[in-house]
Amino acid sequence: MTDAPFNDATPFAEIQSSENDPIVHIDKVTKTFGNVYAVDDVSLKIYQGEFFSLLGGSGCGKTTLLRMLAGFEKPTTGRIYLDGQDVTDLPPYERPLNIMLQSYALFPHMTVADNIAFGLKQESMPKALRQERVREMMALVQIEKLANRKPHQLSGGQKQRVALARSLAKHPKILLLDEPLGALDKRLREQTQFELVNIQERLGITFIVVTHDQEEAMTMSSRIALMNEGRVMQVDSPRRLYEYPSSRYSAEFIGSINLFAGTVISQEDNLVLIDCEEAGTQISVQHSQPLVSGMDVTVAVRPEKVRLSSELDKTLAPHAPNQLQGVIKEIAYLGDVSIYHVDLPSGKRVQFTQSNVQALAEQPLNWDDQVNISWQANACSLLVE
Repeated sequence: MTDAPFNDATPFAEIQSSENDPIVHIDKVTKTFGNVYAVDDVSLKIYQGEFFSLLGGSGCGKTTLLRMLAGFEKPTTGRIYLDGQDVTDLPPYERPLNIMLQSYALFPHMTVADNIAFGLKQESMPKALRQERVREMMALVQIEKLANRKPHQLSGGQKQRVALARSLAKHPKILLLDEPLGALDKRLREQTQFELVNIQERLGITFIVVTHDQEEAMTMSSRIALMNEGRVMQVDSPRRLYEYPSSRYSAEFIGSINLFAGTVISQEDNLVLIDCEEAGTQISVQHSQPLVSGMDVTVAVRPEKVRLSSELDKTLAPHAPNQLQGVIKEIAYLGDVSIYHVDLPSGKRVQFTQSNVQALAEQPLNWDDQVNISWQANACSLLVE
């Protein structure tokens, strides 16, 4: 198996059909606390070299799942396999992994070098080898000049790097990271995301990250497991999770989206025609799976896929599907993009984003302008639940 992380150029179907066994296999794991299901019948396979994220809101079960992988919690039912070994009943120190906690948990009385060396010393690694490994790890995360400082002399970003170096020093097969960037400011967090990916690619270690930050998960991950109420809602690459959500929850959690409830009128080849009272018109969607007339569905359209203009879209017929009219009610300028909220005659509000490619360009659209909204049939997706 290659050490390079998987991406959208490597379809996961090919990975599944390969002869490679997963390095992490979570098999029908459930964890209850009294009558509360923290994790509910979760099964996942994670492969060597992946940067895998467990994503979801507070209380969705992602941290509990990570703690069971680490050995801090034991499943109520189900089994956990790491590198082919059943580790469900093994203590944390016997598992082929390490964990980087959200608090970093650095020893305040030790220097940076001693913090990084702590696990190696516990394993009785010879001093010369231990010092060489510490130097290697400090160079990897670019903190060589901080070797003799104590944790209270470090910034948040520096502490994060020390904790990462300490976690990697033992060369674990799997590294668990619990909200690793949560304590950093926005700019440092964005910078560190790319650094983490680069480090993971260089080492070929499997990273499993818990995060509630969708942007963080989308930036770093080869695949994402989106969780809600203890269950895995969808497992996919960032691109497929965004472009082809499998449920209304997935569609609404990742990014902004416009949702239109409707009923299937007909389907010809891969083009589905939908009656949508909210839109005030029919909607056409490209969809490969067969549907039945009269079926209730939801059309999902990302704001950046919508065209907004003061004239009808000339590429579409005057009364073509996916061509709506409305009034601009809200405008927000965010620098790189502007966000428009448009009210349709039905009362439905539609969101649209437009990139600001020219500095100080004159605003062509204003509040209470009558505008036309349109999108192509292949620019939206269909949710059938």
